[in-house]
Amino acid sequence: MFIPLYDSNRLRHIRMQYVTLGLIAINVIAYFVTSLGSEEFATAAVFGLGYIPSVVHDLAELSPDLIIIPEDLSYVTYSFLHGDILHLGGNMLFLWVFGDNVEDALGHFRFLVFYLLCAVAGAFLHGLILPDSQTPLIGASGAIAGIVVAYLILYPRVKVWVLAFARIPLRIPAWIPLVLWVLFQFLMIAIGGDDEVSWAAHVGGIVAGAVLVLVLRRRDVPLFADAEAAVPSPEKTEAPAMPEPATPEPPTAQPAPRWGRQ
Repeated sequence: MFIPLYDSNRLRHIRMQYVTLGLIAINVIAYFVTSLGSEEFATAAVFGLGYIPSVVHDLAELSPDLIIIPEDLSYVTYSFLHGDILHLGGNMLFLWVFGDNVEDALGHFRFLVFYLLCAVAGAFLHGLILPDSQTPLIGASGAIAGIVVAYLILYPRVKVWVLAFARIPLRIPAWIPLVLWVLFQFLMIAIGGDDEVSWAAHVGGIVAGAVLVLVLRRRDVPLFADAEAAVPSPEKTEAPAMPEPATPEPPTAQPAPRWGRQ
């Protein structure tokens, strides 16, 4: 539908989006480590680190040779694995375009907490809807969905460059593509869309992101701002008036001194 390319929403509270860049690096490294190894290694990583609802809900057991971490940690670790380069590239593009401003609005540490909790919420709703699924859930889409809705709430009027239908470049207010994207996720979960995509994970991330951004944002960050309104305008101060040169008073007549005794 829309592919985000660039926004002109500058950073205001931080100098560099360290957490956003770090998350992108971790996702990319995890993808190449798992994809460049053998097929057995990749399968072991997906089953050992992916979120499997039936295993987490104690409806099935994972083979002992595939156990890498405690099963509850898979609520987070699944989000750093991706199935192919397009899956990885799409998520990282959204994170690159929108993540820096959400990090700026929340602060580094709270943004990291926000990202991980949105990932957890995505896995939680996926497991709630498909509790007996034995298919591993992987991908950062739940966390990315939280970032998308947070950006929508914070900066809906900021102009962004997008590719409409992957072909037509447009510069439009952020709320247009992001509202359509959010509505599309709810539509797909309602009609039971593509089985290879966890629309529930997307919706879980959206709901968590909408709530968490209200709680975790900086106190001075407004909601529903545009790029200009979000920047506090410098107060106008009048230049101090230069004091007028003092006009010397005319000398007063002094009585003539009297010498001798008084």
